Amino acid sequence: MKEFRLYAITGENFHPRRELTEVMEQAILGGADIIQFRDKHSGPEERLAKARALRELTRRYGVPLIINDHVQLALEVDADGIHLGQGDLSLTEARRIVGNKIIGISTHAIEEALAAQKQGADYIGAGPVYATQTKLDAVAPVGLDYIREVSRRIRIPFVAIGGIKLHNADEVIEAGATRLCAISEIVGSEDPAGACRAFIDKLEQKERG
Repeated sequence: MKEFRLYAITGENFHPRRELTEVMEQAILGGADIIQFRDKHSGPEERLAKARALRELTRRYGVPLIINDHVQLALEVDADGIHLGQGDLSLTEARRIVGNKIIGISTHAIEEALAAQKQGADYIGAGPVYATQTKLDAVAPVGLDYIREVSRRIRIPFVAIGGIKLHNADEVIEAGATRLCAISEIVGSEDPAGACRAFIDKLEQKERG
């Protein structure tokens, strides 16, 4: 899959007065280089309309679009990939359905990360690093030690996720993360592009040593 550094996930509850595509376009302009559409509340028709709008937006900028959970929706809008949780469709079955599209898996323990790698995941999410209010069913925070372990033992790309803010991003990067995911800190910002640039600056500072 295409290399990435900043993974932005939709969260319309964090910007109730602004359009989804407007906010995500600002994120892309700020440096988000992969977008995930996650929508747990809309009905099928509304979800499809939003996914199509995001597909048009991400194609315009050459940014991959990942659909959370909904495999058939990903196929319908020709998204670049899907992201699955531990309780979702198995990776093997998902691969049979989506072929060579990107498949990402959420992991919360090194055993899950190793299994995802062995089964052919293209990347994993590692977290939640910190407590997060973004998901009502979020598992307990795994902390920085999990990021350190994943950075040592996992060969496929991983993205640190969960409660990551500008004020704590440096310690996540120091723990070994070279890719970050943020939701509320980006889409809930009055300046999503500026928030993304700030995350990118932190990653680039580490790269420069």
